[in-house]
Amino acid sequence: MFIKRIILEFSKVVFYIYGFLWLIKPRRAKSIEDIYRLFYIDFLKLDPKDVEIVEMDRYRLVTRCRNRCPILALAQSLGLDTRYVCRIVSEPVCRYVLRRLNPNIVFNRNYNYIRPYKDGCEEHIYYVELDKHL
Repeated sequence: MFIKRIILEFSKVVFYIYGFLWLIKPRRAKSIEDIYRLFYIDFLKLDPKDVEIVEMDRYRLVTRCRNRCPILALAQSLGLDTRYVCRIVSEPVCRYVLRRLNPNIVFNRNYNYIRPYKDGCEEHIYYVELDKHL
């Protein structure tokens, strides 16, 4: 498990470097639509057809992604649970990038709706002010 953990930490560092370099060009998300475009299309480089918008309004975005995912491939190649690998490699970097796009944004991944157990990976992005009302 020690070698697998080193691989995961290395993968997280590589993803952080990508996020840091991507953020060198100033970007600011002023709306949920901006978050969708900047995060999913520009940063993650997803094809819009692979991102199902389950819910989107002025304060909240819920997506289900069905793209070819390097995190899923990494988890499967290491024989590890995707939920574990995403928590270590992907989630901290996604939170970092989204907070840099807009410090009032909260990011949560629904670990009850994640591949390979479901047909996609569900993520919830919303404004922190909304969090106070939930």
